[in-house]
Amino acid sequence: MANCNVRKGDNVMVIAGKDKGKVGKVLKVNSATGRIYVEGINMVSKAKKPRNAQEQGGIIKQEGTIDVSNVMHVCPECGAVVRVRHELKQVGGKTKSVRVCAKCGASLDEKKSSAKKAAKKAARKKAEQSKAED
Repeated sequence: MANCNVRKGDNVMVIAGKDKGKVGKVLKVNSATGRIYVEGINMVSKAKKPRNAQEQGGIIKQEGTIDVSNVMHVCPECGAVVRVRHELKQVGGKTKSVRVCAKCGASLDEKKSSAKKAAKKAARKKAEQSKAED
């Protein structure tokens, strides 16, 4: 596969297959084969044999791969299932190719700061200030 528009962490909707219409987050991308793992999609059963007395065996449910052509992006801004368009933008004096929503033009590459990251950053800053005071 030359160009894969889907990256880890993207929200996608399945448009073909047994899980058609379901939405999930991309867990892993294998660009060489053009297949992706999507959270909660294409669940397969796998038998696990216990390797020692402490390990528990049994049947494990896990995500299977799905072809990248069977999914479409869900835009974080307009909430619609959209195609991906590539635009060239100036970032820090360099020209960079950026993925954007074909409907509303919102960037799909911008990193949204999550609440966990913000809390972690605040805790680290508070710890540094308390060390500086001591």
